[in-house]
Amino acid sequence: MSAMLSQEVLKKIDREVAKYPADQKQSAVMAALAHAQDEKGWLPQEIIAEIAAYLGMAPMAVFEVASFYNMYDLHPVGRHKLTVCTNLPCALSGGVDAADYLKQKLGIDFNETTADGKFTLKEGECMGACGDAPVVIVNNKRMCSFMLPDQIDKLLAECK
Repeated sequence: MSAMLSQEVLKKIDREVAKYPADQKQSAVMAALAHAQDEKGWLPQEIIAEIAAYLGMAPMAVFEVASFYNMYDLHPVGRHKLTVCTNLPCALSGGVDAADYLKQKLGIDFNETTADGKFTLKEGECMGACGDAPVVIVNNKRMCSFMLPDQIDKLLAECK
């Protein structure tokens, strides 16, 4: 049935679906989106439609989930997506400074990607780690705390 998703991703989605009652497989939509994005790098409309068909949902319902949460990318992003928390507690503890430093170092603004395709910079809301501010999430999976210029430089060097 799958036109774009690999059998490996479909098996992962099936494992997620198995966690819910048979008549509620749409409950696995967030996990399905995450697995698809891990494979494809982002979520084009065709992938959203494929997930919708696979889970027996309307494509718009899947799009609503994908567009609501900032961990899903509806447009291509760089190999390293850096999301900086600029919510008020982080902003007051250096989040805006960290964001400004990243903008200067990368030569891009929020929602932009470097010309070489390596980095995309995003602005995020509360990461639930206010005491660790400033916080940067790398590719939706790795949280980096206390991101002052020295730590940002180390992270950028590591990602190159």
